[in-house]
Amino acid sequence: MKKVAISACLVGNRCRYDGKENYDPKLLGLLEGAELIPFCPEDFCYGTPRPTMDIVDYGDKKRVISNLTSADLTPPIKEYAKAFFDNNPDIKLFIGKDRSPSCGVCSAKVYDKEKNLISTKGTGIMAEVAKDLDIESWDSEDFLEKYKSGL
Repeated sequence: MKKVAISACLVGNRCRYDGKENYDPKLLGLLEGAELIPFCPEDFCYGTPRPTMDIVDYGDKKRVISNLTSADLTPPIKEYAKAFFDNNPDIKLFIGKDRSPSCGVCSAKVYDKEKNLISTKGTGIMAEVAKDLDIESWDSEDFLEKYKSGL
């Protein structure tokens, strides 16, 4: 059975920043038969609801910054991601929530240090760890589009 890491909001957990979910029955239908392992680094590290956060590019590094306090939220998210994959070494597929600063695979917004939008194709902190481990990684919307007729 294929093990799939999936953003917890996509399976119906109310862990978005605003306490809502992004339940996606079509996506879950495509993954029927796989072992789904939900994750949400932002909920684990900062609880729900929580202030929004964005990826900010400082030139030499990208960081996740709180829009409320300007605090660097990156270290706990990165630690969560590393521990998640250490504890789940057999994951073969990563499906992240589009545009998330933690889970977006190639759709996260990236800002410069003055908060000007510089890209809409960024990679979230947890998705980056998955990609570094050579785990097949998809934004949920792209995965749905590619496999809408079945895996």
